[in-house]
Amino acid sequence: MPRKGKNYTDRLRGPVGDCELCGRTKPLTEHHLIPRAVHRKSYFQKHFTKDEMTHRRISICRPCHKGIHRLIPDEKELARDYNTKDALLADERIRRHVDWVAKQK
Repeated sequence: MPRKGKNYTDRLRGPVGDCELCGRTKPLTEHHLIPRAVHRKSYFQKHFTKDEMTHRRISICRPCHKGIHRLIPDEKELARDYNTKDALLADERIRRHVDWVAKQK
């Protein structure tokens, strides 16, 4: 197995900052609000520009990121129904998860 390189863990962790969902100061990851897996689907090419698809992101902590993908595993559903920060937070399941994460250390 090839070595992952000295910067591998830095890339996984990302820069430290405030999570846009829970507000905690933690290492951040980029969440594509329109997942890259659907960028080539015709529905999304008709409804979003290439720039929107590639640049519509939020910086969130790893627990929030994992929670989103665990609670809404379907990439098409994420892209279609949860492509803004407000839409994510409007979902009760996501809201409860974010509230729980915010209480953690």
